[in-house]
Amino acid sequence: MPFDVQRIRSDFPILSGRVHGKPLVYLDNAATTHKPQQVIDAIVGFYTHDNANVHRGMHELARRATDGYEAARGKVARFVGAPDHRSVVFTSGTTDAVNLVAYAYAEPRLKAGDRIVLTHMEHHSNIVPWQLVAERTGAEIVAAPITDAGELDLEALHALLDERVKIVAAAWVSNTLGTVNDVRRLASLAHGVGAVLLLDGAQALAHVPIDVREVGCDFLALSAHKALGPTGIGALYAKPELLGEMPPFKGGGEMIEQVTFPHTTYAAPPARFEAGTPNIAGAIGFGAALNYLSSVDREGLAAHERELTAYGTRLLGEVEGLRILGNSPTKAPVFSFTLDWAHPYDVAPILDHMGVAVRTGHHCTQPLMDRFGLPATVRASCALYTTREEIDALITALGKAREMLA
Repeated sequence: MPFDVQRIRSDFPILSGRVHGKPLVYLDNAATTHKPQQVIDAIVGFYTHDNANVHRGMHELARRATDGYEAARGKVARFVGAPDHRSVVFTSGTTDAVNLVAYAYAEPRLKAGDRIVLTHMEHHSNIVPWQLVAERTGAEIVAAPITDAGELDLEALHALLDERVKIVAAAWVSNTLGTVNDVRRLASLAHGVGAVLLLDGAQALAHVPIDVREVGCDFLALSAHKALGPTGIGALYAKPELLGEMPPFKGGGEMIEQVTFPHTTYAAPPARFEAGTPNIAGAIGFGAALNYLSSVDREGLAAHERELTAYGTRLLGEVEGLRILGNSPTKAPVFSFTLDWAHPYDVAPILDHMGVAVRTGHHCTQPLMDRFGLPATVRASCALYTTREEIDALITALGKAREMLA
């Protein structure tokens, strides 16, 4: 459908709501996005008409539930350009997907002296699992630096890469800076030393076109709720040959081939990694969210987000005492900033009272905050339904905060 932000907004019932008597201005989309009615209807429809467990039932509802669940897997595969739907594993989100790779792929292969290369802009979900695995195996973690503009220093990263590096794990889009990394270059650099590349795609899914074959990544971790879908569901894409070599990460029902007390054999992927009853309704909602995103004019959406980024950068730059972190020319519409007249934690409640929802804190990127010598920032992050008027409302609210705090 042609990109029309007002028509798109009409699909999101929560956006017509009010908080503290003011119209809602929701600028916390990097934390979670809102859901269009189409996604809500898909989830309600499953529970109303098709609710049953998947895969083994012989009755009609079980067939419908299984068809809906597996159809959702196919939608994820198509959306990210995966060559085979069986290379997509449903997880509880990006964090779960990274842990799956860390424990099922990395831990059996790593040894003392091996290296895992991260970057200084990583979310904690793409740091802590690697730390835990490094502690178990004796591997070492090294972090590639970022520039003052908030961009990954590719030359410095290149210098870190040698035969000791087995895994490179990096954000596609930074949740704090909005920086969009050159993931094709990252794949080339990692593969040049025989390492695999895992991309944290949580923030990328709603903002950039994704084609895993074109990028060449080995693993891609995703969360539905960052891209108009429900919470508690996500996915891992893995190259089929890697997924087939990985042992189970969790044990239970569904992931088995045959169980005896002396020995158990395991199902082929993706079932091998989906122990227990899955989040069926969540997967169906995830598929509906990707249907929605696929229906939107992607070129129009990209132009809209470029306009929001430019507009927000210009207006925030005119606020006295405000400093934006992350100035990459190709960044997503995410604005993390500090104010020399107030602490972020003092500003956010005032903005909230005026109906403006932002996030404050370290945004699960404490190493990044340390890099810039900051304890926290205010973060305003946009989605496809964000308008210029909402950015205007943020600026007005910041002016009110300054009157009260400066």
